[in-house]
Amino acid sequence: MSDFAVVHAGDQLGGQLNGSLGSQLSGQCIDHAFAHARRVRSIVRNHDPAEAAETGNPITRSWVRCLHDYQLDPGRREEPDVVADLAARREAVAGVQAVAKVEMANLYQQLAGSGYAIVLTDADGVLLDYFGDPGFTHAASRSGLMPGAVWSERAQGTNGIGTCLVERRPVSVHQDEHYLVRHVGLSCAGAPIFDHEGNIVAALDASGESRLAQQHTLALVTMSVQMIENRVFLDRFRHDYILRFHNRPEFIGTLSEGAIALDPTGKVLAATRCALYQLGFTSPAEITGRDITELFNSTFPGLVDSTLRKAFHAVPIFGIRHGARFFGVMLPPVRAALPVVRDAAAPLAGTLLDSVHFGDPAMARNVSIASRVVERNVAIMLLGETGTGKEVFARALHRSGSRAGKPFVAINCAAIPETLIESELFGYRAGAFTGASKEGQHGKLVQANGGTLFLDEIGDMPFPLQARLLRVLEERTIVPLGGGTPVALDIHVTSATHCDLQQKIADGTFREDLFYRLQGITLRLPPLRERGDVRALIRHIVAEESEDEAPLSLDETLLAALERQRWPGNLRQLRHLLRAMIALRESDHLTVHDLPPEYCTGIPAAEEAVADDGEAAEAPQDEALNPLENAERDALLRELERHHWNISTVARQLGMSRNTLYRKVQRLHIRHPARAGN
Repeated sequence: MSDFAVVHAGDQLGGQLNGSLGSQLSGQCIDHAFAHARRVRSIVRNHDPAEAAETGNPITRSWVRCLHDYQLDPGRREEPDVVADLAARREAVAGVQAVAKVEMANLYQQLAGSGYAIVLTDADGVLLDYFGDPGFTHAASRSGLMPGAVWSERAQGTNGIGTCLVERRPVSVHQDEHYLVRHVGLSCAGAPIFDHEGNIVAALDASGESRLAQQHTLALVTMSVQMIENRVFLDRFRHDYILRFHNRPEFIGTLSEGAIALDPTGKVLAATRCALYQLGFTSPAEITGRDITELFNSTFPGLVDSTLRKAFHAVPIFGIRHGARFFGVMLPPVRAALPVVRDAAAPLAGTLLDSVHFGDPAMARNVSIASRVVERNVAIMLLGETGTGKEVFARALHRSGSRAGKPFVAINCAAIPETLIESELFGYRAGAFTGASKEGQHGKLVQANGGTLFLDEIGDMPFPLQARLLRVLEERTIVPLGGGTPVALDIHVTSATHCDLQQKIADGTFREDLFYRLQGITLRLPPLRERGDVRALIRHIVAEESEDEAPLSLDETLLAALERQRWPGNLRQLRHLLRAMIALRESDHLTVHDLPPEYCTGIPAAEEAVADDGEAAEAPQDEALNPLENAERDALLRELERHHWNISTVARQLGMSRNTLYRKVQRLHIRHPARAGN
């Protein structure tokens, strides 16, 4: 096109100006519009369309499309078209929109005050939802950022929304990178939202009048899109098995985790983009329909079983394709194949919660109660000594209900300095206090949105913060430190403490109203010394800790010795002890001799006597016993020697219980010959 044509286009532009914007447009602005149109055409003219398609610059590619494919005039100033079927379009992506609203609110909080609007569109670029900074509301309306407006590239030229949809990847478009002159005041950062089949279903965009580069904003938008895709995926396949994995266990449950949905036979139904990337695939078609054994070195039943035995902690797995090590958690279906009745979630909840007890009546009762309230909005308070497994119970409860695919966020109120706990819980805006991050920070409450917040050691929460937490729990909204727009919260709260909260209430250090807000039901987890399933627990923990090694056997004497310990550190102490014993063992059969010395002091002499293999020396007569007792002692010694001091075999041969035999050994002053001189 000739320069005359460009000038002529500019003349047409001047004639089309109307409204408040047109009345304010100065001659300088008109000159800028001409210059922009001239620059666009010059750049496009110097790029062959075929070559432009191969260039690495998405802006150049878009400009070429706009001029050659869409026949758009860069000087156009018409308002965007507005669709008449907005309600139907919203309904078509209702599931995505519901999830996106939470992330849009989070993103808006991060960018609040910087003059941005957060926009959600459908796959056609039609604006569905909008969060606007008050300082940008008028400009957004003037620019055409309104519900129902069409922001496709074909309609609005190069822009963050339309161009990311065409490019199928995140794109930032800063000011005069826009194709149409009417948008050169905007800075946009957009990213497409994909479904599990690789189809674009929506786009998320942050647009404003910022003069700063968009890379930081684009990174935030991209992370928000990942969260949206992950949450939509977990909700879409909640009735199926889902393997969540990452090469670092602490990243499971974050936006960078991979997730694979599986049917009950272990066949892949779908996978997230992060899962494809981590496994080295480029499209969903490459993985859909494969058996899980084609991806990892574990069978489907093996993954389900190991996850249950690990109480839903990550287990190590290895990728088949490249041999990379991952950590994974297999989530069972939520409410799958259950009748639609009021307590439909209870059978599934019981199944998952059963992994935290092995026959103890008190724990069985706790599981039964928790199973019945898991799908009801009832706060749960867990009481118990340190190390009794309160967080393990809370996690199992979370995995048992419809929030299983949502975040589980734990905060230990006793482990965070009093000066930091407020910002940890409630978050803060940029510049809220000296030393605050310039980007601000989401608090644990917002991080847990949609899922479960676990408040451990709630009794140690500073008194001034208790009133604020109570208000948040009552109003279900939160405002970060430094102010800002309230964020709606949808969380289930589980709390735990080892303190006597009633005494703290009496002492005036814990609010009574907060106590009753947290205490929907109270479950007491018994200390290990009171549990009736200690032996089963020991075997379970040993199996977990030695999962990647040869199977281990446990001597009955060792089990008896461990059963009689006081366990002041409870399950935590037991697990650490067994982990050390497994690491330091000399064989795959654990005995009392594998115990550290400090645990041996409480082992009775009778146990020491039957702990070793060896031959018995001829025992001298015990002067404290009468002749009949000495004869009984000699006979029992011969039996013990004949059976190599195997207490179980001797008890069976003599037709008595092991406990009865232990008492008889003690009463007759019998000691193993290897220990007799000690």
